[in-house]
Amino acid sequence: MTWTDRLAELGVELPEVAAPVAAYVPAVRTGSLVFTSGQLPFVGGALAATGKVGAEVSPEEAKAHARTCALNALAAVHALVGVDSVARVVKVVGFVASADGFTGQPAVVNGASEFLGEVFGDAGAHARSAVGVAELPLGAPVEVELVVEIRE
Repeated sequence: MTWTDRLAELGVELPEVAAPVAAYVPAVRTGSLVFTSGQLPFVGGALAATGKVGAEVSPEEAKAHARTCALNALAAVHALVGVDSVARVVKVVGFVASADGFTGQPAVVNGASEFLGEVFGDAGAHARSAVGVAELPLGAPVEVELVVEIRE
């Protein structure tokens, strides 16, 4: 089974790659690694939510947005090299716009990690950072970037 087949089995369709909001590209390959730029929770070209987690955005909502960010990062990988060339997910970095006192960043970023596990199984197990920040671009509640290894 290919990763494309697995996505279809899960009922997941890769979206169009979100247009960069500044001077960067969505993904870059070097050797056998692809690094994505941070992806926001865009759905249909619009930001799905704004606000800080623990205030305007609930942790449960933010977890769903982290999943969307991971899906958008996979779309960037797919546009560059094709999702079926992914050998494994190496690292996930999640940034959570956090209200004062909010410390649940790891649970929020689990939205991305669990989604990648659903898609890639054991090849989706990855190293990870979950970081609380004061603000994210466009007021997004969460941002996720990926590093994936590509089959040669």
